[in-house]
Amino acid sequence: MSSNVADQRDSTAAQGQTGSSLPTTDLRRRPLDLKAGLFVFFVSTLWSGNSIAIKSGLEYAPALRIGWMRFVAGSIFILGWAFYTKADLRIHRGEWWPLISLALFFAVQIVFMNLGIKNTSAGHATVLIVTSSIWVALLSHFFIPGDRLEPIRLGGIMIAYLGIIVLTADSLTESNGKDQFFGDILSAISGFLLGARIVYNARLVSRIDPAKMLLFQAAFGTVVFVIISAIFEPEPWLWTWELAVSLAYQGFVIAGFGFLSMLLLSKHFFPSRIGAVSMTQPVTGILLAWLILGEEPTQLLWVGGLLVMGGALLAQKRSKPTATDQSPTAGNELPAEKTT
Repeated sequence: MSSNVADQRDSTAAQGQTGSSLPTTDLRRRPLDLKAGLFVFFVSTLWSGNSIAIKSGLEYAPALRIGWMRFVAGSIFILGWAFYTKADLRIHRGEWWPLISLALFFAVQIVFMNLGIKNTSAGHATVLIVTSSIWVALLSHFFIPGDRLEPIRLGGIMIAYLGIIVLTADSLTESNGKDQFFGDILSAISGFLLGARIVYNARLVSRIDPAKMLLFQAAFGTVVFVIISAIFEPEPWLWTWELAVSLAYQGFVIAGFGFLSMLLLSKHFFPSRIGAVSMTQPVTGILLAWLILGEEPTQLLWVGGLLVMGGALLAQKRSKPTATDQSPTAGNELPAEKTT
């Protein structure tokens, strides 16, 4: 759940405020209760298994081919949700460019993610994709009005960067160190692109129906991945039940259930609280990769994972908003989003 919920303010302007009056807490959102917190942890654990599902599928099909198959599976779930909610899937004037640019962003990010997982371990990939949270914090300072990079958040970013360095050192100690190091770089770039996509989404397409946005991304990604896979992946692939389970997990569980669950939760609970629970993904991802794929974690992997997790958590911290911060333009929210 890489993957990662976007950093947001814990309160928003009350409806109908006027003049210089301070906004009050949005009563539609509240802190997580025990039941909601456990559900967020459950969904986050599912998200941490995404890299493992991709890694297992790569045994039977190349990375880009898995990409378009996963898009198709995910679009089936989202299309069913769109019909259930009677979402308006028509693309209106002014939506074409935001949708195309965001879909291109999305396709490139998935290319880096899948190729990164192909070359590195699932544990490393899970940790590095979670770094999207620190990029959200950094980029929001420059592109989202009122979302300032406070000292505690800057400290969190530096701690997370230290974790990335530790993970890189861990890769270089492996027998296939060069390949794994290359995979780490690709996974880190994927984390950056995911963070940039979240910020870009907050600026351009926050009013577009999520179902429309996801379906457009899936259709665009399918076309692009089919073409580049046909050109660059001539090797044969094998349809097995393991590949079917991998695609079902990536498409139905992650791109479908996982994304929609977080979307609905963010409408009722403070997204920053959801993000805090989601920062458990490095630990659960390392454990799942160990249990399912037999990737025995090294000490450096644990240290790097904990540094990234702690740094990303600090990067979401905020001081209490001041009267200056609480202007009508200062509370622009970032939508809760995961890598799909």
